[in-house]
Amino acid sequence: MKLFNILKNSFSNSLVNKSLKVLLLRIIGVVLFFSLTLILTNYFDPNLVGQYDFVRSLLIFLGGICVFGMHQSIIYYSGFLNSQNSLDSIKTVYKKMIIIVLCISVGLFIVFYAIDNDYIDAFFEKKVALMVIKTVGALFFYGVTMLNIDTLRGINKIFLSELYRNVFRYFPFLIGVIIIYNINEQQFLVDLFLLSFVVLSIVSTIFVGYYFTKLKSCNSNFTISFKNIIKRSGPMAISSIAYVLMQSVDIILLSKFTNFESVAFYAVAIKLTTMISLVLASVNTVQAPKIAELYSLKNIKELKKIIKNATRLIFVLTFPVIIALILLSNFILSLYGEIYVVAKNALLILLVGQSINALCGSVGVYMNMTGKQNVLQKVLLISFFINLILNWYLIPIYGIEGAAFSTSFSMIFWNITVVVYIYKKDKVKMFLHANE
Repeated sequence: MKLFNILKNSFSNSLVNKSLKVLLLRIIGVVLFFSLTLILTNYFDPNLVGQYDFVRSLLIFLGGICVFGMHQSIIYYSGFLNSQNSLDSIKTVYKKMIIIVLCISVGLFIVFYAIDNDYIDAFFEKKVALMVIKTVGALFFYGVTMLNIDTLRGINKIFLSELYRNVFRYFPFLIGVIIIYNINEQQFLVDLFLLSFVVLSIVSTIFVGYYFTKLKSCNSNFTISFKNIIKRSGPMAISSIAYVLMQSVDIILLSKFTNFESVAFYAVAIKLTTMISLVLASVNTVQAPKIAELYSLKNIKELKKIIKNATRLIFVLTFPVIIALILLSNFILSLYGEIYVVAKNALLILLVGQSINALCGSVGVYMNMTGKQNVLQKVLLISFFINLILNWYLIPIYGIEGAAFSTSFSMIFWNITVVVYIYKKDKVKMFLHANE
């Protein structure tokens, strides 16, 4: 009865209700994403699927550099400016961020274009130079898309933000995949994937501009310079890049030490575990601006309350998914094709890390939204180097299982480290606990 009352109170919380609505959209996104994956694994050659997953991981990694943590800092700025009744000032911040994304993406393109293609091919021990150049060419559009998604979230257009993140991001690509399969032009899979971000960046920018015109003008003295943006975003960028690297370095090194078929098998296991992080990401989407606002207002009591409710929600929604993936791993993997069952052990190993990641709560968001991004940066950098070393050593020996162990171990390390730090520093319990 006590447990029932706890859950009832948690679910009646307005922020929890918003989180559930976001979760619903993310579930729709997962359905689209897994529908896409099922089509690719059942109707496309595993080698081509592996190329797509390689490009996707490379785009996420290099795109993290282009965005430079600004998709996180714009949430901070929106929460801070909203607490000062000056949300209209976010427009100037956004424009400066777009300029920074452009400068970084152009710089990266010049660097990669100057590198000899033979050197790139030699590093990966296969012909990938053209794919790498195409990926770098799409960085600006990817960066703008990611920034726009979180800008919409920052100005409280959460539903629209999640539509872009979970529906518009996959649906056009899914339709395109069906088309190129039916006209027997599967070789354009990678090009289609990169082109989808060109379209998304244009359309999402139009929506951001429209909703900016709806913000009430204010007589604000807040001037946030390029220097301030870079100073605030820099640590978040390093943290974000380190986190993204931990998610993509396994795919990249598998591409180097094994073949694209192994990449395709492992990528399916990775995608399945995202169902656990789905809940955490949904809760974070709603909580981040509120955490920044409450912390700025020194309202620690209310801050602890929303974190506690969010952690309980994460536990209730992730536990059934974890159990289902463990018990039905053979069946679920076989849906992608019988050959993909070889990823079972990798999936089970990855589930351990993702489970700890979910049950530790919104630790990364809390650190970024409360001015502790420098500490998070150091922890994630250490975790990345642990991940890199383990992957480099274990993949040649154990293949996809080695990659899975490396990823899970580093994920568990950084989550537990940050949970302990937050409790010692602020006496805030990010983990699941009963009423005090």
